[in-house]
Amino acid sequence: MKKKVIVLGGGIAGLSAAHELIERGFDVTIYEAKSIPGGKARSVSVPHSATDGNIDLPGEHGFRFFPGFYQHVIDTMKRIPVDKKKTVYHHLVNAKEMGLARFDKPLVPFVLGFPKSFIHLRKNMKSLFQTNWRLSGHDLDFLVERVWQVVTSCPERRNKEYESISWWDYVEADHKSEAFQKIVEGMTRSLVAAKAREASLKTIGNVFSQLLLDLMLPGPPSDRLLNGPTNDQWITPWLTHLRKKGVRFIANAECMKIKCERQKVSHVIIQHLGRQLTVKGDYFLFALPIETMETLVTPEMIELDPKLQGMKQLAQSVGWMNGVQFYVKRDIPIINGHILCIDAPWALTLISQKQFWPSTNLQTYGDGAVKGIISVCVSEWHRAGILYVKTAAQCTEAEIKKEVWAQLKRSLNTGNTILHDKDLHSSFIDPDMTLKPPHTKNHSPLLVNNVNTWELRPEATTRIKNLFLASDYVRTNTDLASMEAANEAARRAVNGILDASQSKVQRCKLWEMYTFDLLTPWHIHDQHRFHKRLPWDGKCSMMKRILSTAKYVSWLYMKKIF
Repeated sequence: MKKKVIVLGGGIAGLSAAHELIERGFDVTIYEAKSIPGGKARSVSVPHSATDGNIDLPGEHGFRFFPGFYQHVIDTMKRIPVDKKKTVYHHLVNAKEMGLARFDKPLVPFVLGFPKSFIHLRKNMKSLFQTNWRLSGHDLDFLVERVWQVVTSCPERRNKEYESISWWDYVEADHKSEAFQKIVEGMTRSLVAAKAREASLKTIGNVFSQLLLDLMLPGPPSDRLLNGPTNDQWITPWLTHLRKKGVRFIANAECMKIKCERQKVSHVIIQHLGRQLTVKGDYFLFALPIETMETLVTPEMIELDPKLQGMKQLAQSVGWMNGVQFYVKRDIPIINGHILCIDAPWALTLISQKQFWPSTNLQTYGDGAVKGIISVCVSEWHRAGILYVKTAAQCTEAEIKKEVWAQLKRSLNTGNTILHDKDLHSSFIDPDMTLKPPHTKNHSPLLVNNVNTWELRPEATTRIKNLFLASDYVRTNTDLASMEAANEAARRAVNGILDASQSKVQRCKLWEMYTFDLLTPWHIHDQHRFHKRLPWDGKCSMMKRILSTAKYVSWLYMKKIF
């Protein structure tokens, strides 16, 4: 008889776990609290926006972003069929540019490219910061040197030494210019919704450095997006595939309690359509966000596995990163990629969506008048804006929309007026935000990896025999609250179930992250120094550089062939 696995949560982690489990012969049921799957990655329809038989306008929790270093979630997408020839992976399209925008300055597009030498690589890093930042030559060189130190440090140093240092302290921002501080703070907020003063150097340094290198090195495209609304192009085909495989998906089913007996979970209590259900299984895989899971952890569970205690504190280490969509009467491509608005006090990141949705006919949505969509993420909800001198959390829905639009115009309209008020058709805010100031609440906050929070994070496999965790707060190589981390955590949880059930089937594949392979000679040199308790010095011989480059180019060539 098949072993029964109960998956609590139908976001990316829950769907990923169900995918791996059903392929390995388990009986799988997903219970999801919301009416649709996908979690933070889902699309949402704009209520009552359709007329004359059209479809409601498509909204998003935030824009989707698939960096080049993502491995786990991309592998899963390649295994979700759309038809006999294509998979969901074929719905990803490449962005050709990224943009850096500042108040009252022209937009600076950054075209992806491959450096011809290590010196060129460092020059590319420098050019990214050079235009319009008002940085002194000393500050610019120092920032590049700090990034260079991260990418040339050995993994042991990054994992152990850098976890206890904040990104802000590492770049010595307190002793730098206001312009320097704005760059450090703005980019950190926009990219990962973290506060530079509190976020771990290990996480921010790794991710920031990886994103920079992906912009400059050959390999997978550094910025990929879906070619249509997320549910249409990914989540719905995924759920359809899982159901065909035998997965049962039950919506509007919220986990209320976890009951343990004899050192394992005996059952969970599910609230579903006004009734309470007692759900039993052989294994329970919790793919719930940290703010939900920590409320379910009981003293009895902590007694069985003391590491679960850290979840209570970890749940306080969250930020807000939620979407606002602006529907416009003409398509406004701006640039072919994402734009970071560095000076925007609400840390805005945006993309003009329609250029990446070639098969989406927007005339069939809403009232048919929308020609383009500007999708924005707001990553700072607790800083005053420029119109109302209030934080986003203090603003009404109407004020948030006006404030974000004003910050966008000031970021993009210098030299060439890109955004016109007359073009604005309507707008929409992520429904996970309950906007009732002063009691505004975010129902889907984002975990932020602050200094020394790694120790608070549990493994996917717990000491409770049949309880497994799969969410972006679980310890992973990805080490960042993201779709990639959720997918990796799910794979780790499934591997734990396979071990617990003594299954002989193949384990889920796990990838190393942030390896910076091209710089291996530097890593080896630094590893020797780290083991001797010596500081980083960034040295590497010319011969090792040449051999490393040859090896890296050969690897890329073989990867392309096979």
